[in-house]
Amino acid sequence: MANGGGGRRRSFCSSQVELADFFSATGVRVVAVDMPPFMQIHAVDCARKAHDSLEKFTSKTLAFTLKKEFDGVYGPAWHCIVGTSFGSFVTHSVGGFMYFSMDHKIYILLFKTTVQRAQELN
Repeated sequence: MANGGGGRRRSFCSSQVELADFFSATGVRVVAVDMPPFMQIHAVDCARKAHDSLEKFTSKTLAFTLKKEFDGVYGPAWHCIVGTSFGSFVTHSVGGFMYFSMDHKIYILLFKTTVQRAQELN
């Protein structure tokens, strides 16, 4: 079957271009990612809105806002680190990792870990 514009490959490439355009328009540069596109957009949109709405920006407030949002929407346990300079080495759940910068000055590391519920003692 010829690819007449409705093929899966074209759709995938088109969505990747749209994602890149979205990041560019919001001043975001993705450093590393293992997360579905819809979650990437959610993370960037949430980070941008939180950053722009804060009267006085603090890394801690932005990190708390992102963690709370992702815990609420995608379940626990999300972690978020925000700053201008930090090192990290983390283990994340598959499909739950994004490291990006906004405006080339704020770096955001958002990742999910698996939580095992404690078993009740009999």
